[in-house]
Amino acid sequence: MPDLLYETHPEGHYAIFTMNRPDRLNAQGALMRQELDAALYEFVHDPGMRVGIVTGAGRAFSAGADLKEMTERNQTESSSGEAGASGITPEERAERGRSSQPFGLNPKPIIAAINGLAIAAGMERAADCDIRIASTEAYFGLFEVKRGILAHYALNHLARVMPHGEAMYLMLTGDTLSVEEAYRLGFVHQVLPPEELMPRAVEIAEMIGKNAPLAVQATRAVAQVWRRYGLDESLRVDGWVSHFALNSEDAKEGPRAFAEKREPVWKGR
Repeated sequence: MPDLLYETHPEGHYAIFTMNRPDRLNAQGALMRQELDAALYEFVHDPGMRVGIVTGAGRAFSAGADLKEMTERNQTESSSGEAGASGITPEERAERGRSSQPFGLNPKPIIAAINGLAIAAGMERAADCDIRIASTEAYFGLFEVKRGILAHYALNHLARVMPHGEAMYLMLTGDTLSVEEAYRLGFVHQVLPPEELMPRAVEIAEMIGKNAPLAVQATRAVAQVWRRYGLDESLRVDGWVSHFALNSEDAKEGPRAFAEKREPVWKGR
């Protein structure tokens, strides 16, 4: 079973991307990223597809990055003597920051149908979309600081889609954001009962799909200039800061403690 399902609906000019690891709360691993890249390539190059919808299978939108996979990779790199994170230059990390925006960088609008919890990279995936609607069962959070790692996408983008102080609160505390608060802050456009979420997402997609595709894409392109203004400078700083933070013992301890189901022991180095 693929980690990412891709369905096209030519009659409505929309496609659905479904994160499909319900047993892992749709945690985003390497395979899902590869399958998403392939689906996005098909979507972008299909003239019949004008709008995308992204959602999650089961009770979660996405629990974020697969920390168990991250821990296994760290252990493999340590045992083999590979450089791991330390082998990534600040410039390479800035480039990775650009590539972590799969929906934002494609030319067609994307709707996030947030069916359940959207944590860490899950919340960031939703933030990468143009329009966000959510189920009453959804909630959000950026827990990276609790794991000794950084919310890369959110560091550079979140304050562009919600008030700066609110974004800082989430990133620094690791607190949970309710769907009601997400609506109040403008992070989500609409909150709906679970059974009404996908029908509403399809309704919005079909409304957009009926419009002139070049006009829609041109509108989105100009809006993206505003949203991405100053982003290159931000990513450069992110690259240098991350180079030091992610090579720390704490950056390894956080995912390891999560995988071992215990509280992390921070060393501050």
